[in-house]
Amino acid sequence: MGLFGKKKEEKSCCCGSSCTPEAMAQAETAKKSAGVKVLGSGCAKCHALEDATRKALEELGMDSTIDHVTDFAQIAAYGVMTTPALVVDGKVVSYGKVLKKDEAKALIQKIRG
Repeated sequence: MGLFGKKKEEKSCCCGSSCTPEAMAQAETAKKSAGVKVLGSGCAKCHALEDATRKALEELGMDSTIDHVTDFAQIAAYGVMTTPALVVDGKVVSYGKVLKKDEAKALIQKIRG
């Protein structure tokens, strides 16, 4: 409640919750940045996807830096509700499963050419 008993206006985030405008803006900015990201809570499956993706990037001779996004608001900004997910240059290329190295490699090649 705000001053004088009026309810504060809250904006609903893409995930349906009430995120702050700052959190929503940060999530949208992160979504637009290039690079490779693994979205997930940090569980064993997320780490397995990150490892497979790192090996795929190394085989392709590409920068093997991978951002691991664990913030739910940022994950939801991608429209992902099932993790782990892989994002390449702002595009969600896989979600809900752990890719093998060759699967990750094929998806990265498809996006990056």
